[in-house]
Amino acid sequence: MPDPIVCTPKMLPRDKWLAAAKKAVDINPMNHAPVARLSLVIPNFVARPEHLAVLVTKYWQNKSVSLTVGFMDNPEAALRKRILLHMNAWNKTANVKFVESKTSPQVRIAREADGYWSYLGTDVLSIAANQQTMNLEAFTMQTPESEFHRVVRHETGHTMGFPHEHMRRQLVAKIDEQKAIEYFGRTQGWDPQTVREQVLTPIEDSQLLATPNADPNSIMCYQIPGVITKDGKPIIGGKDIDASDFSFAGKLYPKSSAKKKASAAVAGKKK
Repeated sequence: MPDPIVCTPKMLPRDKWLAAAKKAVDINPMNHAPVARLSLVIPNFVARPEHLAVLVTKYWQNKSVSLTVGFMDNPEAALRKRILLHMNAWNKTANVKFVESKTSPQVRIAREADGYWSYLGTDVLSIAANQQTMNLEAFTMQTPESEFHRVVRHETGHTMGFPHEHMRRQLVAKIDEQKAIEYFGRTQGWDPQTVREQVLTPIEDSQLLATPNADPNSIMCYQIPGVITKDGKPIIGGKDIDASDFSFAGKLYPKSSAKKKASAAVAGKKK
């Protein structure tokens, strides 16, 4: 088995955390940090503004995602179209729309030798206009279709505000605390408190913006390296948007009743 490709949603520089958190809450009040929950699950938790800012979720407003997309290295038209096609795959059930634009695009895609990543949700609005918000290293028209499904759709999920599924209780239980602290400290520059908040503190099943159970087959359950799991085995994760992903996206960013009825009518005619 090849070494797993690790995706970590990019974090903003610390000096932008507070402003970005305020922006996220202004855009969607449901993004507010779950202070009461953290006081229960993190011993001696202190609600410092900077730590709370890290924990604010980054979902979009008005139960929809409508963003313009730009390509920083001007790839061929066919590749741009193909990437957008996979970004908009989430539209099957959700009110999601990504449209290419060369004028101040909100989502900016590069293909630098820097791996596969995206900033999380509303954080893309805090990135300088000359910097990418998503990176798809070396993607070309020769890249296998399976990688467009696995990587582009995953990173688009982050742009929509979806965190990694490994933050769910059942999957967090597989991660070794000290190994994770060392790994993310070395690769991301996170201090132990940030690792606990971002990786080791599970999302409560009862939390509003969460599905009832962890889904190891979710497209958002990306590959987690065996070097940070208790049994040394990587969490392979999903290879495409699955039924649970589509259901959750549709509930978080629902299509209008009119659109749903029109889609149902079209589907009925095709039968």
